[in-house]
Amino acid sequence: MVDKDEVKGKATEVKGKVTGDDSEELKGKIQQEFGKLKDKAKDAADDVAAKANELIDDIKGKDDKK
Repeated sequence: MVDKDEVKGKATEVKGKVTGDDSEELKGKIQQEFGKLKDKAKDAADDVAAKANELIDDIKGKDDKK
């Protein structure tokens, strides 16, 4: 999924390229990378939550058998 920071960053980068503003272009590239990092962090958090839920379900299943 594309983060809104990635989209805004791409727009800023293109604006910088069109106007010849290297600073604006760089700002756009940085914003895009920030968006990608946020996506990766969210994915990692989702993975951890899923594993934690599986572990809890396993523990509950063992307790139910006792």
